Amino acid sequence: MKNIVVLVSGSGSNLQAIIDACEKKHINAKITAVFSNKADAYGLERARSHNINAHSISAHMFLDAQGKPDREAFDAHLMKQIDKYQPDLVILAGYMRILSPSFVAHYLGKMVNIHPSLLPKYAGLHTHQRAIDAGDSEHGTSVHFVTEELDGGPVILQAKVPVFEDDDATSLAERVLVQEHSIYPIVTQWFIEGRLDMRNQQAYLDGKPLGMHGYAED
Repeated sequence: MKNIVVLVSGSGSNLQAIIDACEKKHINAKITAVFSNKADAYGLERARSHNINAHSISAHMFLDAQGKPDREAFDAHLMKQIDKYQPDLVILAGYMRILSPSFVAHYLGKMVNIHPSLLPKYAGLHTHQRAIDAGDSEHGTSVHFVTEELDGGPVILQAKVPVFEDDDATSLAERVLVQEHSIYPIVTQWFIEGRLDMRNQQAYLDGKPLGMHGYAED
């Protein structure tokens, strides 16, 4: 059985969706560990409640000669700890740290992220408010491979939701989150089954290259 390691910084609702899918055998893999940069992240409690190894690593432990946070040192330590679990797939589920180039390179092609927008629109933060401010009629979420470009890796799968006139960022975020919980386990199983891979900065499903917006039914 293949191994999954998940990184979280907050509540871990997408982690829970993947845990549930594994337990229901919708994903034929085992989550062997969950890591967080926040000791109080609720995602760690979710992991412990399902007997999954849960670890927190504080960035404050890794400082350079000037006493400033050393991202490379933190990521090097995190890689060493993750690799103890021999992951076939690393999943970012609300992990709110920018990854160092060496970390991304180490897991290139076997690390995925979910982002709350229809990429390439609205990389970065505050995506729901940005969609509202732009007057968009639809918004959504994207699962993508992780590359050095922030939220810029090849898209695998997207889900769309309508934007209503009375929406605020909170109501729109809740609607998007429902879709996140649906598509992240799907993509995870594609990867575990060997159907999904990344070649030359492009996502492939069943040997066929995916377009800018990932897989979509006609």
